[in-house]
Amino acid sequence: MRKNLELLEESIGYKFKNLNLLKTALTHTSYAYENKVKSYERLEYLGDSILEFISSKYLFQNFEKLTEGEMTKVRAYAVCEDSLYKIALKHNFSDFLYLGKSEKSAHTDKKAILADSVEAVIAAMYLDSNKIEIVQNFILENIKDNIEFASKHIGTKDYKTVLQEKLQVHGEVKILYNIIKEEGPDHDKTFTAEVECDGKKLAIGKGRSKKSAEMEAARKAIKLLDKK
Repeated sequence: MRKNLELLEESIGYKFKNLNLLKTALTHTSYAYENKVKSYERLEYLGDSILEFISSKYLFQNFEKLTEGEMTKVRAYAVCEDSLYKIALKHNFSDFLYLGKSEKSAHTDKKAILADSVEAVIAAMYLDSNKIEIVQNFILENIKDNIEFASKHIGTKDYKTVLQEKLQVHGEVKILYNIIKEEGPDHDKTFTAEVECDGKKLAIGKGRSKKSAEMEAARKAIKLLDKK
């Protein structure tokens, strides 16, 4: 499969010496399995650590008034799946992903895959350049706004807390989250959660973990309640 990776290089602002590194960073496990090549999993692992280090360093150097706990919360928001997904959309990563036939035909939400690929590309850029400064520029260019926002909204309640408060405004209610489906192999699972209130089903959400699936279900329930 041929892809014009030069367009992606132009978008992320880095020209690879070893283009195979970039290809691997964009190769999902489904494609890797079907074509007997390496997937982005190992690069994703390294990229996650680099992302955490760069964001932590930036917070430490530029937000002296934040406590350790507050910096952790800000970093968690700045580099969460949603934030990485938005970076992938900004640079049109979906046009360059190598997906296997099974993944293409599944019609599942590619949000997690795109988020993972961002971490993998970060690692690939570092390994290809051997310069943390280059990777740092890319990371900060894409997450500085998130950090600024999060630093001003520390303590913002998560979706499950907000939903609970909305549903209990007139008194106690019973809110339950149920994992109704698990899909995919152990290393690449997708969970589907359902949230209900006093036995009434409100919304369904998907995520790479049970917690993220429940949070997505809560977010969708809030959106539905706000429309009423």
